[in-house]
Amino acid sequence: MSVIKSYSVGAGDMFYIRHNSDNFTIIDCDLSQENSERIISELKSESNAKGISRFICTHPDEDHFGGLELLDDELPISNFYVVKNQAIKDNDTTSFKRYCELRDSSKAYYIYKGCTRRWMNQANDERGASGISVLWPDTSNEHFVEALAACDAGESYNNTSAVIRYELENGASVMWLGDLETEFMEKITDSIKLEKTTIVFAAHHGRFSGKIPDSWLEKLDPQIIVIGEAPSRHLHYYTGYKKITQNKAGDVIMDCVGNKVHFYVSDENYRHRYLDQENMSEYPNYIGSLTVETEYTL
Repeated sequence: MSVIKSYSVGAGDMFYIRHNSDNFTIIDCDLSQENSERIISELKSESNAKGISRFICTHPDEDHFGGLELLDDELPISNFYVVKNQAIKDNDTTSFKRYCELRDSSKAYYIYKGCTRRWMNQANDERGASGISVLWPDTSNEHFVEALAACDAGESYNNTSAVIRYELENGASVMWLGDLETEFMEKITDSIKLEKTTIVFAAHHGRFSGKIPDSWLEKLDPQIIVIGEAPSRHLHYYTGYKKITQNKAGDVIMDCVGNKVHFYVSDENYRHRYLDQENMSEYPNYIGSLTVETEYTL
């Protein structure tokens, strides 16, 4: 069993994976004085029994590392996974300064397409692997090189986002796309390995600007798309796909057990008509379940 949680943190992103191995992973953060105590307390509790933990920052935007210093001070980050960059900002916030400290420290591990590391995706006798793979960036790809140059010049950061995939053996698979933009995704379609994935978190918090192209969706064939908390007028709703919208659902917990994913949300009034009802009660506010598909449905 593994548990994935997507926090409702406003327009930012923050997730954790409590793996079914001796691993714990946090992906991005957007902490504030209002939510940090609650979230960090939960992260401490959830990660307490795990021997190895990592923080993955998909890209250097404030809404993906906001409050990093709050997290690092209370739950020290010893493994900081990041796309190698030299991003600069007009406004050096406290969070960005901590990001740069970690990025440029011995705690940093620079991720790229196909990278391997012990316990991320390599097991040994000490502990199993986390099930995480890095599908992007290809650091030699001309489109990424151009995006990285814009990042390092302080112009834009979205298209340096890493694409992260998590797969539970004989169970669900999940994908994170950071803030990749639609046009960029279209350019790299033939340069990234995409395969059927159970749950996909929509790029750029679900905005039109990060609409996942049809060329990707045909390969991913997701069973459910989770749409983030960008303002509703900016969202793309992926007609024809099952989805959960965090503007309405709040926090989303995905309890992955065997070939099932059971969904729970923090908003007790949220309902989902298209998920199977299996009367689960591991967490409050169960909204339904899905059975993992292994074959394409298109």
